[in-house]
Amino acid sequence: MATILITGANRGLGLEFCKQYAQDGWNVIACCREPKNAMALTEFALQHSNISVLPLDLSNLEQIEQLGKQLENTALDVLLNNAGVYGDESAHDFGQLDYQTWQKTLAVNVFAPVKMAEVFLPHLQRGTQKTLVAMSSLMGSMADNSSGGSILYRSSKAALNAAMKSISIDTRNKNIAVLILHPGWVKTDMGGANAPMAIPDSVQAMRQTIANFTLAQSGEFLRFDGTRLPW
Repeated sequence: MATILITGANRGLGLEFCKQYAQDGWNVIACCREPKNAMALTEFALQHSNISVLPLDLSNLEQIEQLGKQLENTALDVLLNNAGVYGDESAHDFGQLDYQTWQKTLAVNVFAPVKMAEVFLPHLQRGTQKTLVAMSSLMGSMADNSSGGSILYRSSKAALNAAMKSISIDTRNKNIAVLILHPGWVKTDMGGANAPMAIPDSVQAMRQTIANFTLAQSGEFLRFDGTRLPW
């Protein structure tokens, strides 16, 4: 049975990834900060024996290391760094930026997925598919930025893209394929009600892109449907 570890599994895209992979027979390790408050996830897990729900606060790098040790004998086929924060909700436009919030945004959106990649590299090497996925955003593309704003979120996703591109080069000789993925504009808490794409549709398309992704493509920045995006 193939195994996937998903961060930010308690809601939105993360929860839907858990549901779809579990229903397809995958072993799912679902991580979220407070499982006791993740009612939808825990209720779904009670009905599916192939889901394990584990606590993980991504702002605490030591917890990531502890989880790696807890799962030291586990082989991962896919590590899906899905969790992220927007950050700009409490910030303002240029001239009134909230630097403390910016630091927290970078911690969750950049430091945590890079630390996850470091800690769980041995687990991926033991797997079959060996795919590291980072949930990014087109807002991390400097070439696509024509509207400005959202400095905290944009900079965190641009940094994530740069880090994952380097990781793809550093891990190529270990046969790890690194996919930097944009889910589209989706009806999530972050995307809002006006987003044109439903969560299940985005996740289904991303799962197909993950399944088809190859080592030769490692380090590419792709849309949910597998098409390339500008840096």
